[in-house]
Amino acid sequence: MLVQHFLEASAARHPDKTALVANAERLTYAELDARADALAHALAGLGVRRGDRVAIQLENGVECVVSLFAALKAGGAYMVLNPSMKPGKLGYVLRDSGAVALITDAGHLGRLAAAGEDAPELRHVVLTDGEAAKETVGGIAPLSFGGLIDAHAGVSGPPAVRCIDADLASLIYTSGSTGEPKGVISMHRNIVAASGSIIEYLSNTPDDVILSALPLAFDYGLYQLLMCVRFGGTLVLERSFAFPAAVLQKVAAEKVTGFPIVPTMLAMLLRLDLSKFDLSGLRYLSNTGAALPVEHIRRLRGLLPHLTVFSMYGLTECKRASYLPPDQIDIRPSSIGKGMPNSELYLVDDDGRPIEGAGEGELVVRGSNVMPGYWRQPETTARTFRDGPVPGEKVLFTGDTFRRDEDGFYYFVGRRDEMIKSRGERVSPREIENVLCELPEVAEAAVIGVPDPILGQSIRAYLVLRSDAALADRAVLRHCAARLEDFAVPQRVFFRDALPLGNTGKIDKKALLAEALAEEAAA
Repeated sequence: MLVQHFLEASAARHPDKTALVANAERLTYAELDARADALAHALAGLGVRRGDRVAIQLENGVECVVSLFAALKAGGAYMVLNPSMKPGKLGYVLRDSGAVALITDAGHLGRLAAAGEDAPELRHVVLTDGEAAKETVGGIAPLSFGGLIDAHAGVSGPPAVRCIDADLASLIYTSGSTGEPKGVISMHRNIVAASGSIIEYLSNTPDDVILSALPLAFDYGLYQLLMCVRFGGTLVLERSFAFPAAVLQKVAAEKVTGFPIVPTMLAMLLRLDLSKFDLSGLRYLSNTGAALPVEHIRRLRGLLPHLTVFSMYGLTECKRASYLPPDQIDIRPSSIGKGMPNSELYLVDDDGRPIEGAGEGELVVRGSNVMPGYWRQPETTARTFRDGPVPGEKVLFTGDTFRRDEDGFYYFVGRRDEMIKSRGERVSPREIENVLCELPEVAEAAVIGVPDPILGQSIRAYLVLRSDAALADRAVLRHCAARLEDFAVPQRVFFRDALPLGNTGKIDKKALLAEALAEEAAA
């Protein structure tokens, strides 16, 4: 099976069913498939060949979805790029990937021009808004998205391109430790395996309506589309979660059954009076990317007891690794569960030796969902994807520290590069953040370590309070001192109206650290 077959099979089974709701548009499966076929023929006519990379820099919307499936149907691989990506990074990604085409809108042409000569292999630029531009960009005359589709309207089926499931399907660029992003390689078979496992444990059916406010450039948001099209459901695609009340109104109006979130979104939801919204049709809520604070889970369960909550863990390098069975959410709410279907987890010590029974170590993921590696980065690939228990097999060393209990359930401790070393002790930011979120006044919490000549690292806590709440830093420190070891109690507490967020909606701790270092340098 190939990824584009998800759409083609659902269009054959449910041609008149609504596949996508985005902004003011509603497309049936037949309409979505027909548009993707037309654009695929246009791309093939422009010279896109098997394995070519097609970059897509668009907001969540119909054009982004059509472009993704068109790239696959033409035999290429898609790369969905964040619309806010700056010219320097855009130039690097286009050059590193060797993208031959970019589908974007006129608002991004300035960034593309500023990228200069960074993308020598780029041959085509397609604009989704308006007619084809009259002026060239880097010597390329932009083409009209709508014009290309109209020119191939009525084609019967996709281009005749032979691909197999070992072919490249996508590149997803993530932050790299060196400062340059890394392109995570996904073959068709990896996406087929990962999406199938997730659909199985979420028990998705064609009756499901999924609302996603996550960017399609974020693999968590991307898979909402891929999975929904595979099981034949309806995807309600929002551009952002900037107005949570409006999103909840959409949940009610569209009779949404599944709602994927990240922790900052839940913190925003818990500031609202949820009783004002009809959420009775909502079947499940899922979370990954970062662990939900335990207190937030408890509050959510109290407010919406009918809701099934899935706590999950994954990385772009394997898409998803684990989930907590919903019947365990009230028993062990801080756990991310066990390996998902067709996936296996285990822990290793600092020397890479497997840890038996209960213990703490680096998490390793094994399964067909594990990606082959990083695009054009063999050394980084060799460090992360190492030999597994079966000869010739590669497994994913996540770089994340986990604890496993006697029953085999896993608990996130922290990223190895985020663990704080204070007073000679290893401290988990997540543990402190969970304690801070127990305070009823606290809506969000983030903890970082800042270099300190005496402590090694001093611990800083950044808090966002609930509306009209008041809290003194001394009260926060007393609360922590009563619940944490002395070495884990923050040295300083800061209150903010909001915490900085990255492109995926997660708290940007690098931005907090940069702010702290700048403050200390200026002192």
